Amino acid sequence: MAEAITIARPYATAVFRLAKANKALAKWSEELALIAAVTENAQVNNLIDDPKLPSNELERALLSIFEGKLSDAAVNLVKLLVENNRLTIVADIVAAYEELKAEDEGTLEAEITAAAKPTDAQVAALVKQLEAKFGKKVEAQVSLDPELIGGIKIVVGDTVIDASVRGQLQSLEYTLKG
Repeated sequence: MAEAITIARPYATAVFRLAKANKALAKWSEELALIAAVTENAQVNNLIDDPKLPSNELERALLSIFEGKLSDAAVNLVKLLVENNRLTIVADIVAAYEELKAEDEGTLEAEITAAAKPTDAQVAALVKQLEAKFGKKVEAQVSLDPELIGGIKIVVGDTVIDASVRGQLQSLEYTLKG
């Protein structure tokens, strides 16, 4: 949903500025992850979606879950999200915040999908090549997809590097169909 990220971005920006000012980027990452985990819980989600539940009771229930686990500023964020009926976009807020944080730290997230499990040395060499290509620190997450047949597929931001056999076969099919 395109509008959810549009709504989430100002919240993420505000949280990021506050976290940066207080030198608490990592702490806010943890707190936002906790808020997201709780709001994605099936039972809590039922409370959030219940139109008969007054917002003050929802707030009280959430704050009892978070008691002693969040900073005062994070508690205020939860209150604000309840007040503005924005608990459904917490995941988008977290994603936008993490994007801002990574950009500030000069890091990029790379999703490496391989047909077979690569060795640690192969992943390290690939990360080094990606860092040279993008000029930033790269944090890689490796996953396996046997449907690639062979090779790897790398996604860094909007850049996709498809060096998989499946990707090459699809490219060949597209070329032959002309």
